[in-house]
Amino acid sequence: MSSERWSDLNQRIISGVVLGAVGLTSVVLGGVLFTLFVALLCGAMIWELTRISNGSALISLLLAAVTALVLFFEPGGYFVASVILLAAIPTLFFAVSDINKLRVVIFAVMVTSTGLVMQVLRFDLGLVWVLWLVLIVVATDIAGYFAGRIIGGPKFWPSLSPKKTWSGTVAGWVLSAIVGVCFAPALFSPLVFLSILVSFASQMGDIAESALKRRFGVKDSSNLIPGHGGFLDRFDGMIAATLVLGVLSVFAPDGLHFFEMGW
Repeated sequence: MSSERWSDLNQRIISGVVLGAVGLTSVVLGGVLFTLFVALLCGAMIWELTRISNGSALISLLLAAVTALVLFFEPGGYFVASVILLAAIPTLFFAVSDINKLRVVIFAVMVTSTGLVMQVLRFDLGLVWVLWLVLIVVATDIAGYFAGRIIGGPKFWPSLSPKKTWSGTVAGWVLSAIVGVCFAPALFSPLVFLSILVSFASQMGDIAESALKRRFGVKDSSNLIPGHGGFLDRFDGMIAATLVLGVLSVFAPDGLHFFEMGW
């Protein structure tokens, strides 16, 4: 195996362990700590979005602060939070200097919506469901990383994400299915199928973020996380996975509580 192929592995492991420990602690403890973690995370991703899209430093910090404060102080007031967050979007729109501004706005809405849905999942459905969701995204990423480098092969969508391979994509589905099997007894029996669907959504989130960065000619959303780039690079899959689960709940009886009852 080429040493260059694995040159970023040590940094990825160290950063991943630290970030994972902080995130897992907040998920397990819940309450104010979890709300704070989600608020700061979404604020950081909004900051990265405005920076990669050539927004001014002042606008970037302002939007990040607004996002974090609203998500922290309005964890239960979804309507109020949504109104305030969406009111900030026109500012973000004018902070972007080229024709790709609409794509950035869409990503910003996705980020803020993810913050709201994650809080609903943790406080309404409980710890186990959030752990399952996090592990699906992590499993998808880890399987894709190692299978893509060890097996390689044809690219999944080279024009948008040159590094993603079919072998890594399928490996992500397989490992996610295994996670689903492990969680099924605690949640509900067809979880394996939902696990694969959420895994695929996570992969599409990764590709969408890669496509956005290519539009602006940047490699990473920031350099805040050694070996991973920025928070948007690290959590792009979580954004898509969370939103897909939220959208599915809209069409289910009793909303998100449908998943508590099983199918």
